[in-house]
Amino acid sequence: MLNVVNVAAVCRCAVGRMNEMAKIARRPGTGLFPLPVVLVSCQAPGGRPNLITLAWVGVAASEPPTISIGVRPERYSHSLIRDSGEFVVNIPDESMLYALDYCGVVSGRNCDKFAEAHLTPSAGHTVTVPHIEEASVSIECQVRQVINVGSHDLFLGEVTAVLAREECITGSGIDLSRVLPIAYGNGRYWSIGKALGDFGLAKK
Repeated sequence: MLNVVNVAAVCRCAVGRMNEMAKIARRPGTGLFPLPVVLVSCQAPGGRPNLITLAWVGVAASEPPTISIGVRPERYSHSLIRDSGEFVVNIPDESMLYALDYCGVVSGRNCDKFAEAHLTPSAGHTVTVPHIEEASVSIECQVRQVINVGSHDLFLGEVTAVLAREECITGSGIDLSRVLPIAYGNGRYWSIGKALGDFGLAKK
């Protein structure tokens, strides 16, 4: 009898754990988080440089190194990137949070975002678009392809230069603990936590 009771208890515990692990269906959405949130600088030929805050950013290919950014066609920056064929992905640190948010809620059609956000434009190395001097890392890109994906156009930019602040570089390369990047998810900005392990740890 004792064994029967124990089996029943085990079954109840198993059912309880299954209920705890059950997922609740939500309406379709991106559902991908956290995301990197960056400041993309852009400039029409002969025009004023502009900044746009984006979280729809990712690595599209390793060779050639290619970054994708998603921009709505109605956004002011869309035409600047389209007409120039260039953009720079600037990775801000935590001290730039206000500027990061400001550039995402204010249009650059009628204001100089660099000036208003107290950021410094610095001449590009391989593109005519300036990067942000205060950013930890700046990635210069030349547009290779534009793909319409519903609400957004996906700009695929081949990386032509990576610029990093000297204090963010260690012997192993760019150190995330010094970059202090900002993540985005569920309408909020997040800091990055501690490292959990190295790639390939499962093979050791």
